[in-house]
Amino acid sequence: MIDYHKLTPEQEEEMIRSEFNALLRDYAATAHKQKVEIITKAFEFANKAHKGARRRSGEPYIMHPIAVARIVVNEIGLGSTSICSALLHDVVEDTDYTCEDIEELFGPKIASIVNGLTKISGGIFGDKASAQAENFRKLILTIPEDVRVILIKMADRLHNMRTLGSMPPAKQLKITGETQYIYAPLAQRLGFFLIKTELENLSFKFEQPAIYDELEKKLMQASPMLEDSFQIFIRPIQKLLDSYGYQYEILKRIKSPYSIFKKMQTKHIPFEEVYDLLAVRIILKPKPTEDEKANCWVAYSAITSIYKPHPDRTRDWITTPKTNGYEALHVTVMGPGGNWIEVQIRSERMNEIAERGIAAHWKYKTGEHSESDLDEWFKSVKDMLDTSDFCNAIEFMDTFKLNLYSTEIYVFTPKGDIRKLPAKSTALDFAFYLHTDIGLHCIGAKVDHKLVPLSHELQSGDQVEILTSKNQHPQLDWIDITTTAKAKAILRSYLRKEINANIKNGQVMVEEALAKLHKAPTAETLQVLLDHFKYNNANDMYMALSKGTINLDDIGQLYAPQQTNKWMRIWKLQFGKSKKEESSSGTAPQQIDKKKVIHITDADIGSGYRIADCCQPIPGDPVLGFIDESGQVIVHKRDCPVAQKLQSSYGNRILSADWETKKVLSFLTTISISGIDQTGLLKQIVTVISDDYSISIKNINFETKDGVFEGTLSIYVYSTEDINNLCNNLLKIKALKTVKRIN
Repeated sequence: MIDYHKLTPEQEEEMIRSEFNALLRDYAATAHKQKVEIITKAFEFANKAHKGARRRSGEPYIMHPIAVARIVVNEIGLGSTSICSALLHDVVEDTDYTCEDIEELFGPKIASIVNGLTKISGGIFGDKASAQAENFRKLILTIPEDVRVILIKMADRLHNMRTLGSMPPAKQLKITGETQYIYAPLAQRLGFFLIKTELENLSFKFEQPAIYDELEKKLMQASPMLEDSFQIFIRPIQKLLDSYGYQYEILKRIKSPYSIFKKMQTKHIPFEEVYDLLAVRIILKPKPTEDEKANCWVAYSAITSIYKPHPDRTRDWITTPKTNGYEALHVTVMGPGGNWIEVQIRSERMNEIAERGIAAHWKYKTGEHSESDLDEWFKSVKDMLDTSDFCNAIEFMDTFKLNLYSTEIYVFTPKGDIRKLPAKSTALDFAFYLHTDIGLHCIGAKVDHKLVPLSHELQSGDQVEILTSKNQHPQLDWIDITTTAKAKAILRSYLRKEINANIKNGQVMVEEALAKLHKAPTAETLQVLLDHFKYNNANDMYMALSKGTINLDDIGQLYAPQQTNKWMRIWKLQFGKSKKEESSSGTAPQQIDKKKVIHITDADIGSGYRIADCCQPIPGDPVLGFIDESGQVIVHKRDCPVAQKLQSSYGNRILSADWETKKVLSFLTTISISGIDQTGLLKQIVTVISDDYSISIKNINFETKDGVFEGTLSIYVYSTEDINNLCNNLLKIKALKTVKRIN
């Protein structure tokens, strides 16, 4: 690593010039009309403006805009206007120059893009929740005017992630949370799959470095075997495609560490049972006299004549491309080694769109004026923003993410027109998709001429007719029926008064119930209820109480002295003391240095920390801390979905944390077991757990069917090391096939 402080001014300038020349070489290798003069002018201006400024790593600040510009050229594929904007993107925010200065020197277009980037400066999230939602709203609203604003912002985030190692631990967690929660899915939605994958992997690397390194090592060890499998798999395909006279390229794609980790978590399997590490991509150069889509189908036919396809895993995104413009044929076939292998078939043009995303076909570059599916998506997002008043940042971003993550289904109107909707859309969602008034007055629908309720989930191929009545008006439970962001946003706006009244009613119910127990509605007492009912925020709980979904009949036991610990010997830590305790003891609240890693020790237990019920971390799990409104620190697993929301929305309250416990206290966890049923098996399992490991068992739940059993055991352990050792030793019992920890 370079020690920038030891460089002489001449060496530093030489380094900067060398990096800028590399940018010019990257640009010269593109097909864009060469406008080197204005790019050089932008560089000289930015270099002068940032003179003397440095990044946290010590490098000259100008190195960051140059790096962003190189990403803009090489990985997004944009031209001179975007390169200049990337070089200038921090000038207005960090120096005395204004957007008017930029416009005077570089024209209105570059000034407009730089202005858009300045408005959302410092990341899309500010220090306050209200500012977070507003900044993100600004970001999204820039998309239809000039998509280059968000593309350069994506490049900016990618370079920040690549250089994240120089940031303090807590800042790393804030940035990785934002990246995984918003930027990675946004990159996917815009079609930048390579950038999306890198953002996810870098976030994973900084959040859980030990697991990342372990998976990297295992992938390296498996690499020779995967290469052999790839060569064996493609030989017969090459022979057949050669006989057809096709020009093509066949590439292998190895699953990323983050994707492997997510699969291990979702399926509860070890690395050795992730069998789809290898995927194959075939990129065809279409014959001049033939249609590229027809060529792809011929290649599909060739592959499936050699290898048997999986009946449920063929995806045709050529006939109906994804919203982000992605086109390809995907087919999963049984390979020679007995493993399923996914094959992606694309033309060169389709591959360009897959690699470059929106930049490969956006109308400012192609000159097209027809409205694309992506335009429609942007329009729907704008409609969502315009028709809603979100009460907090998390509500806003949750709703927006419904748009980001949704896959698509295709349904038909009564006249036979095809419409694209997010998967899991209901009849009511489709009504709002057609028109707000149709949704507000919808009473039902006919699917394939059969009457269905508003909550009916639509499937691809359905023909849907919406039924309306002028006397119909939205009900509060419609919010639960809808799944799309647009419908939920319209309903929240329309029913805002009723929602607020229900929230107020639920709040009164809680306050009255707590008053009977002589408890005040403090953050601490409310958190007990939120944990008990498993809600992330108080408003959702108040709504459920008001609607009668949950009740407060038995909450007295939650606050009884003997019930303060949810489990026997489990720590449920509460950071800090109540105001009453503080005043009586005369001690000040604990001061926490957010820049340092907090070390959770046995001495801390019971004196300030609280374990999050949503993920229930135990010693050995990678964790982080979140400071809530009352100043308590709640400890979450780093891969907890709730923690990821908190990182992205309240990053200034995130603490980096680790464990330093010494096996004094035990923690409750659950393992699942499956295998072949046989006499005496339960006794063998209990012997290993109780006798060999002296682990206490809270409960056992087993079921047997047709000679196969599966079940769960709740046990008390000291750390993840105990669980791993126990699982490995249980697997030595021949009848057991799987043993794994579950959340």
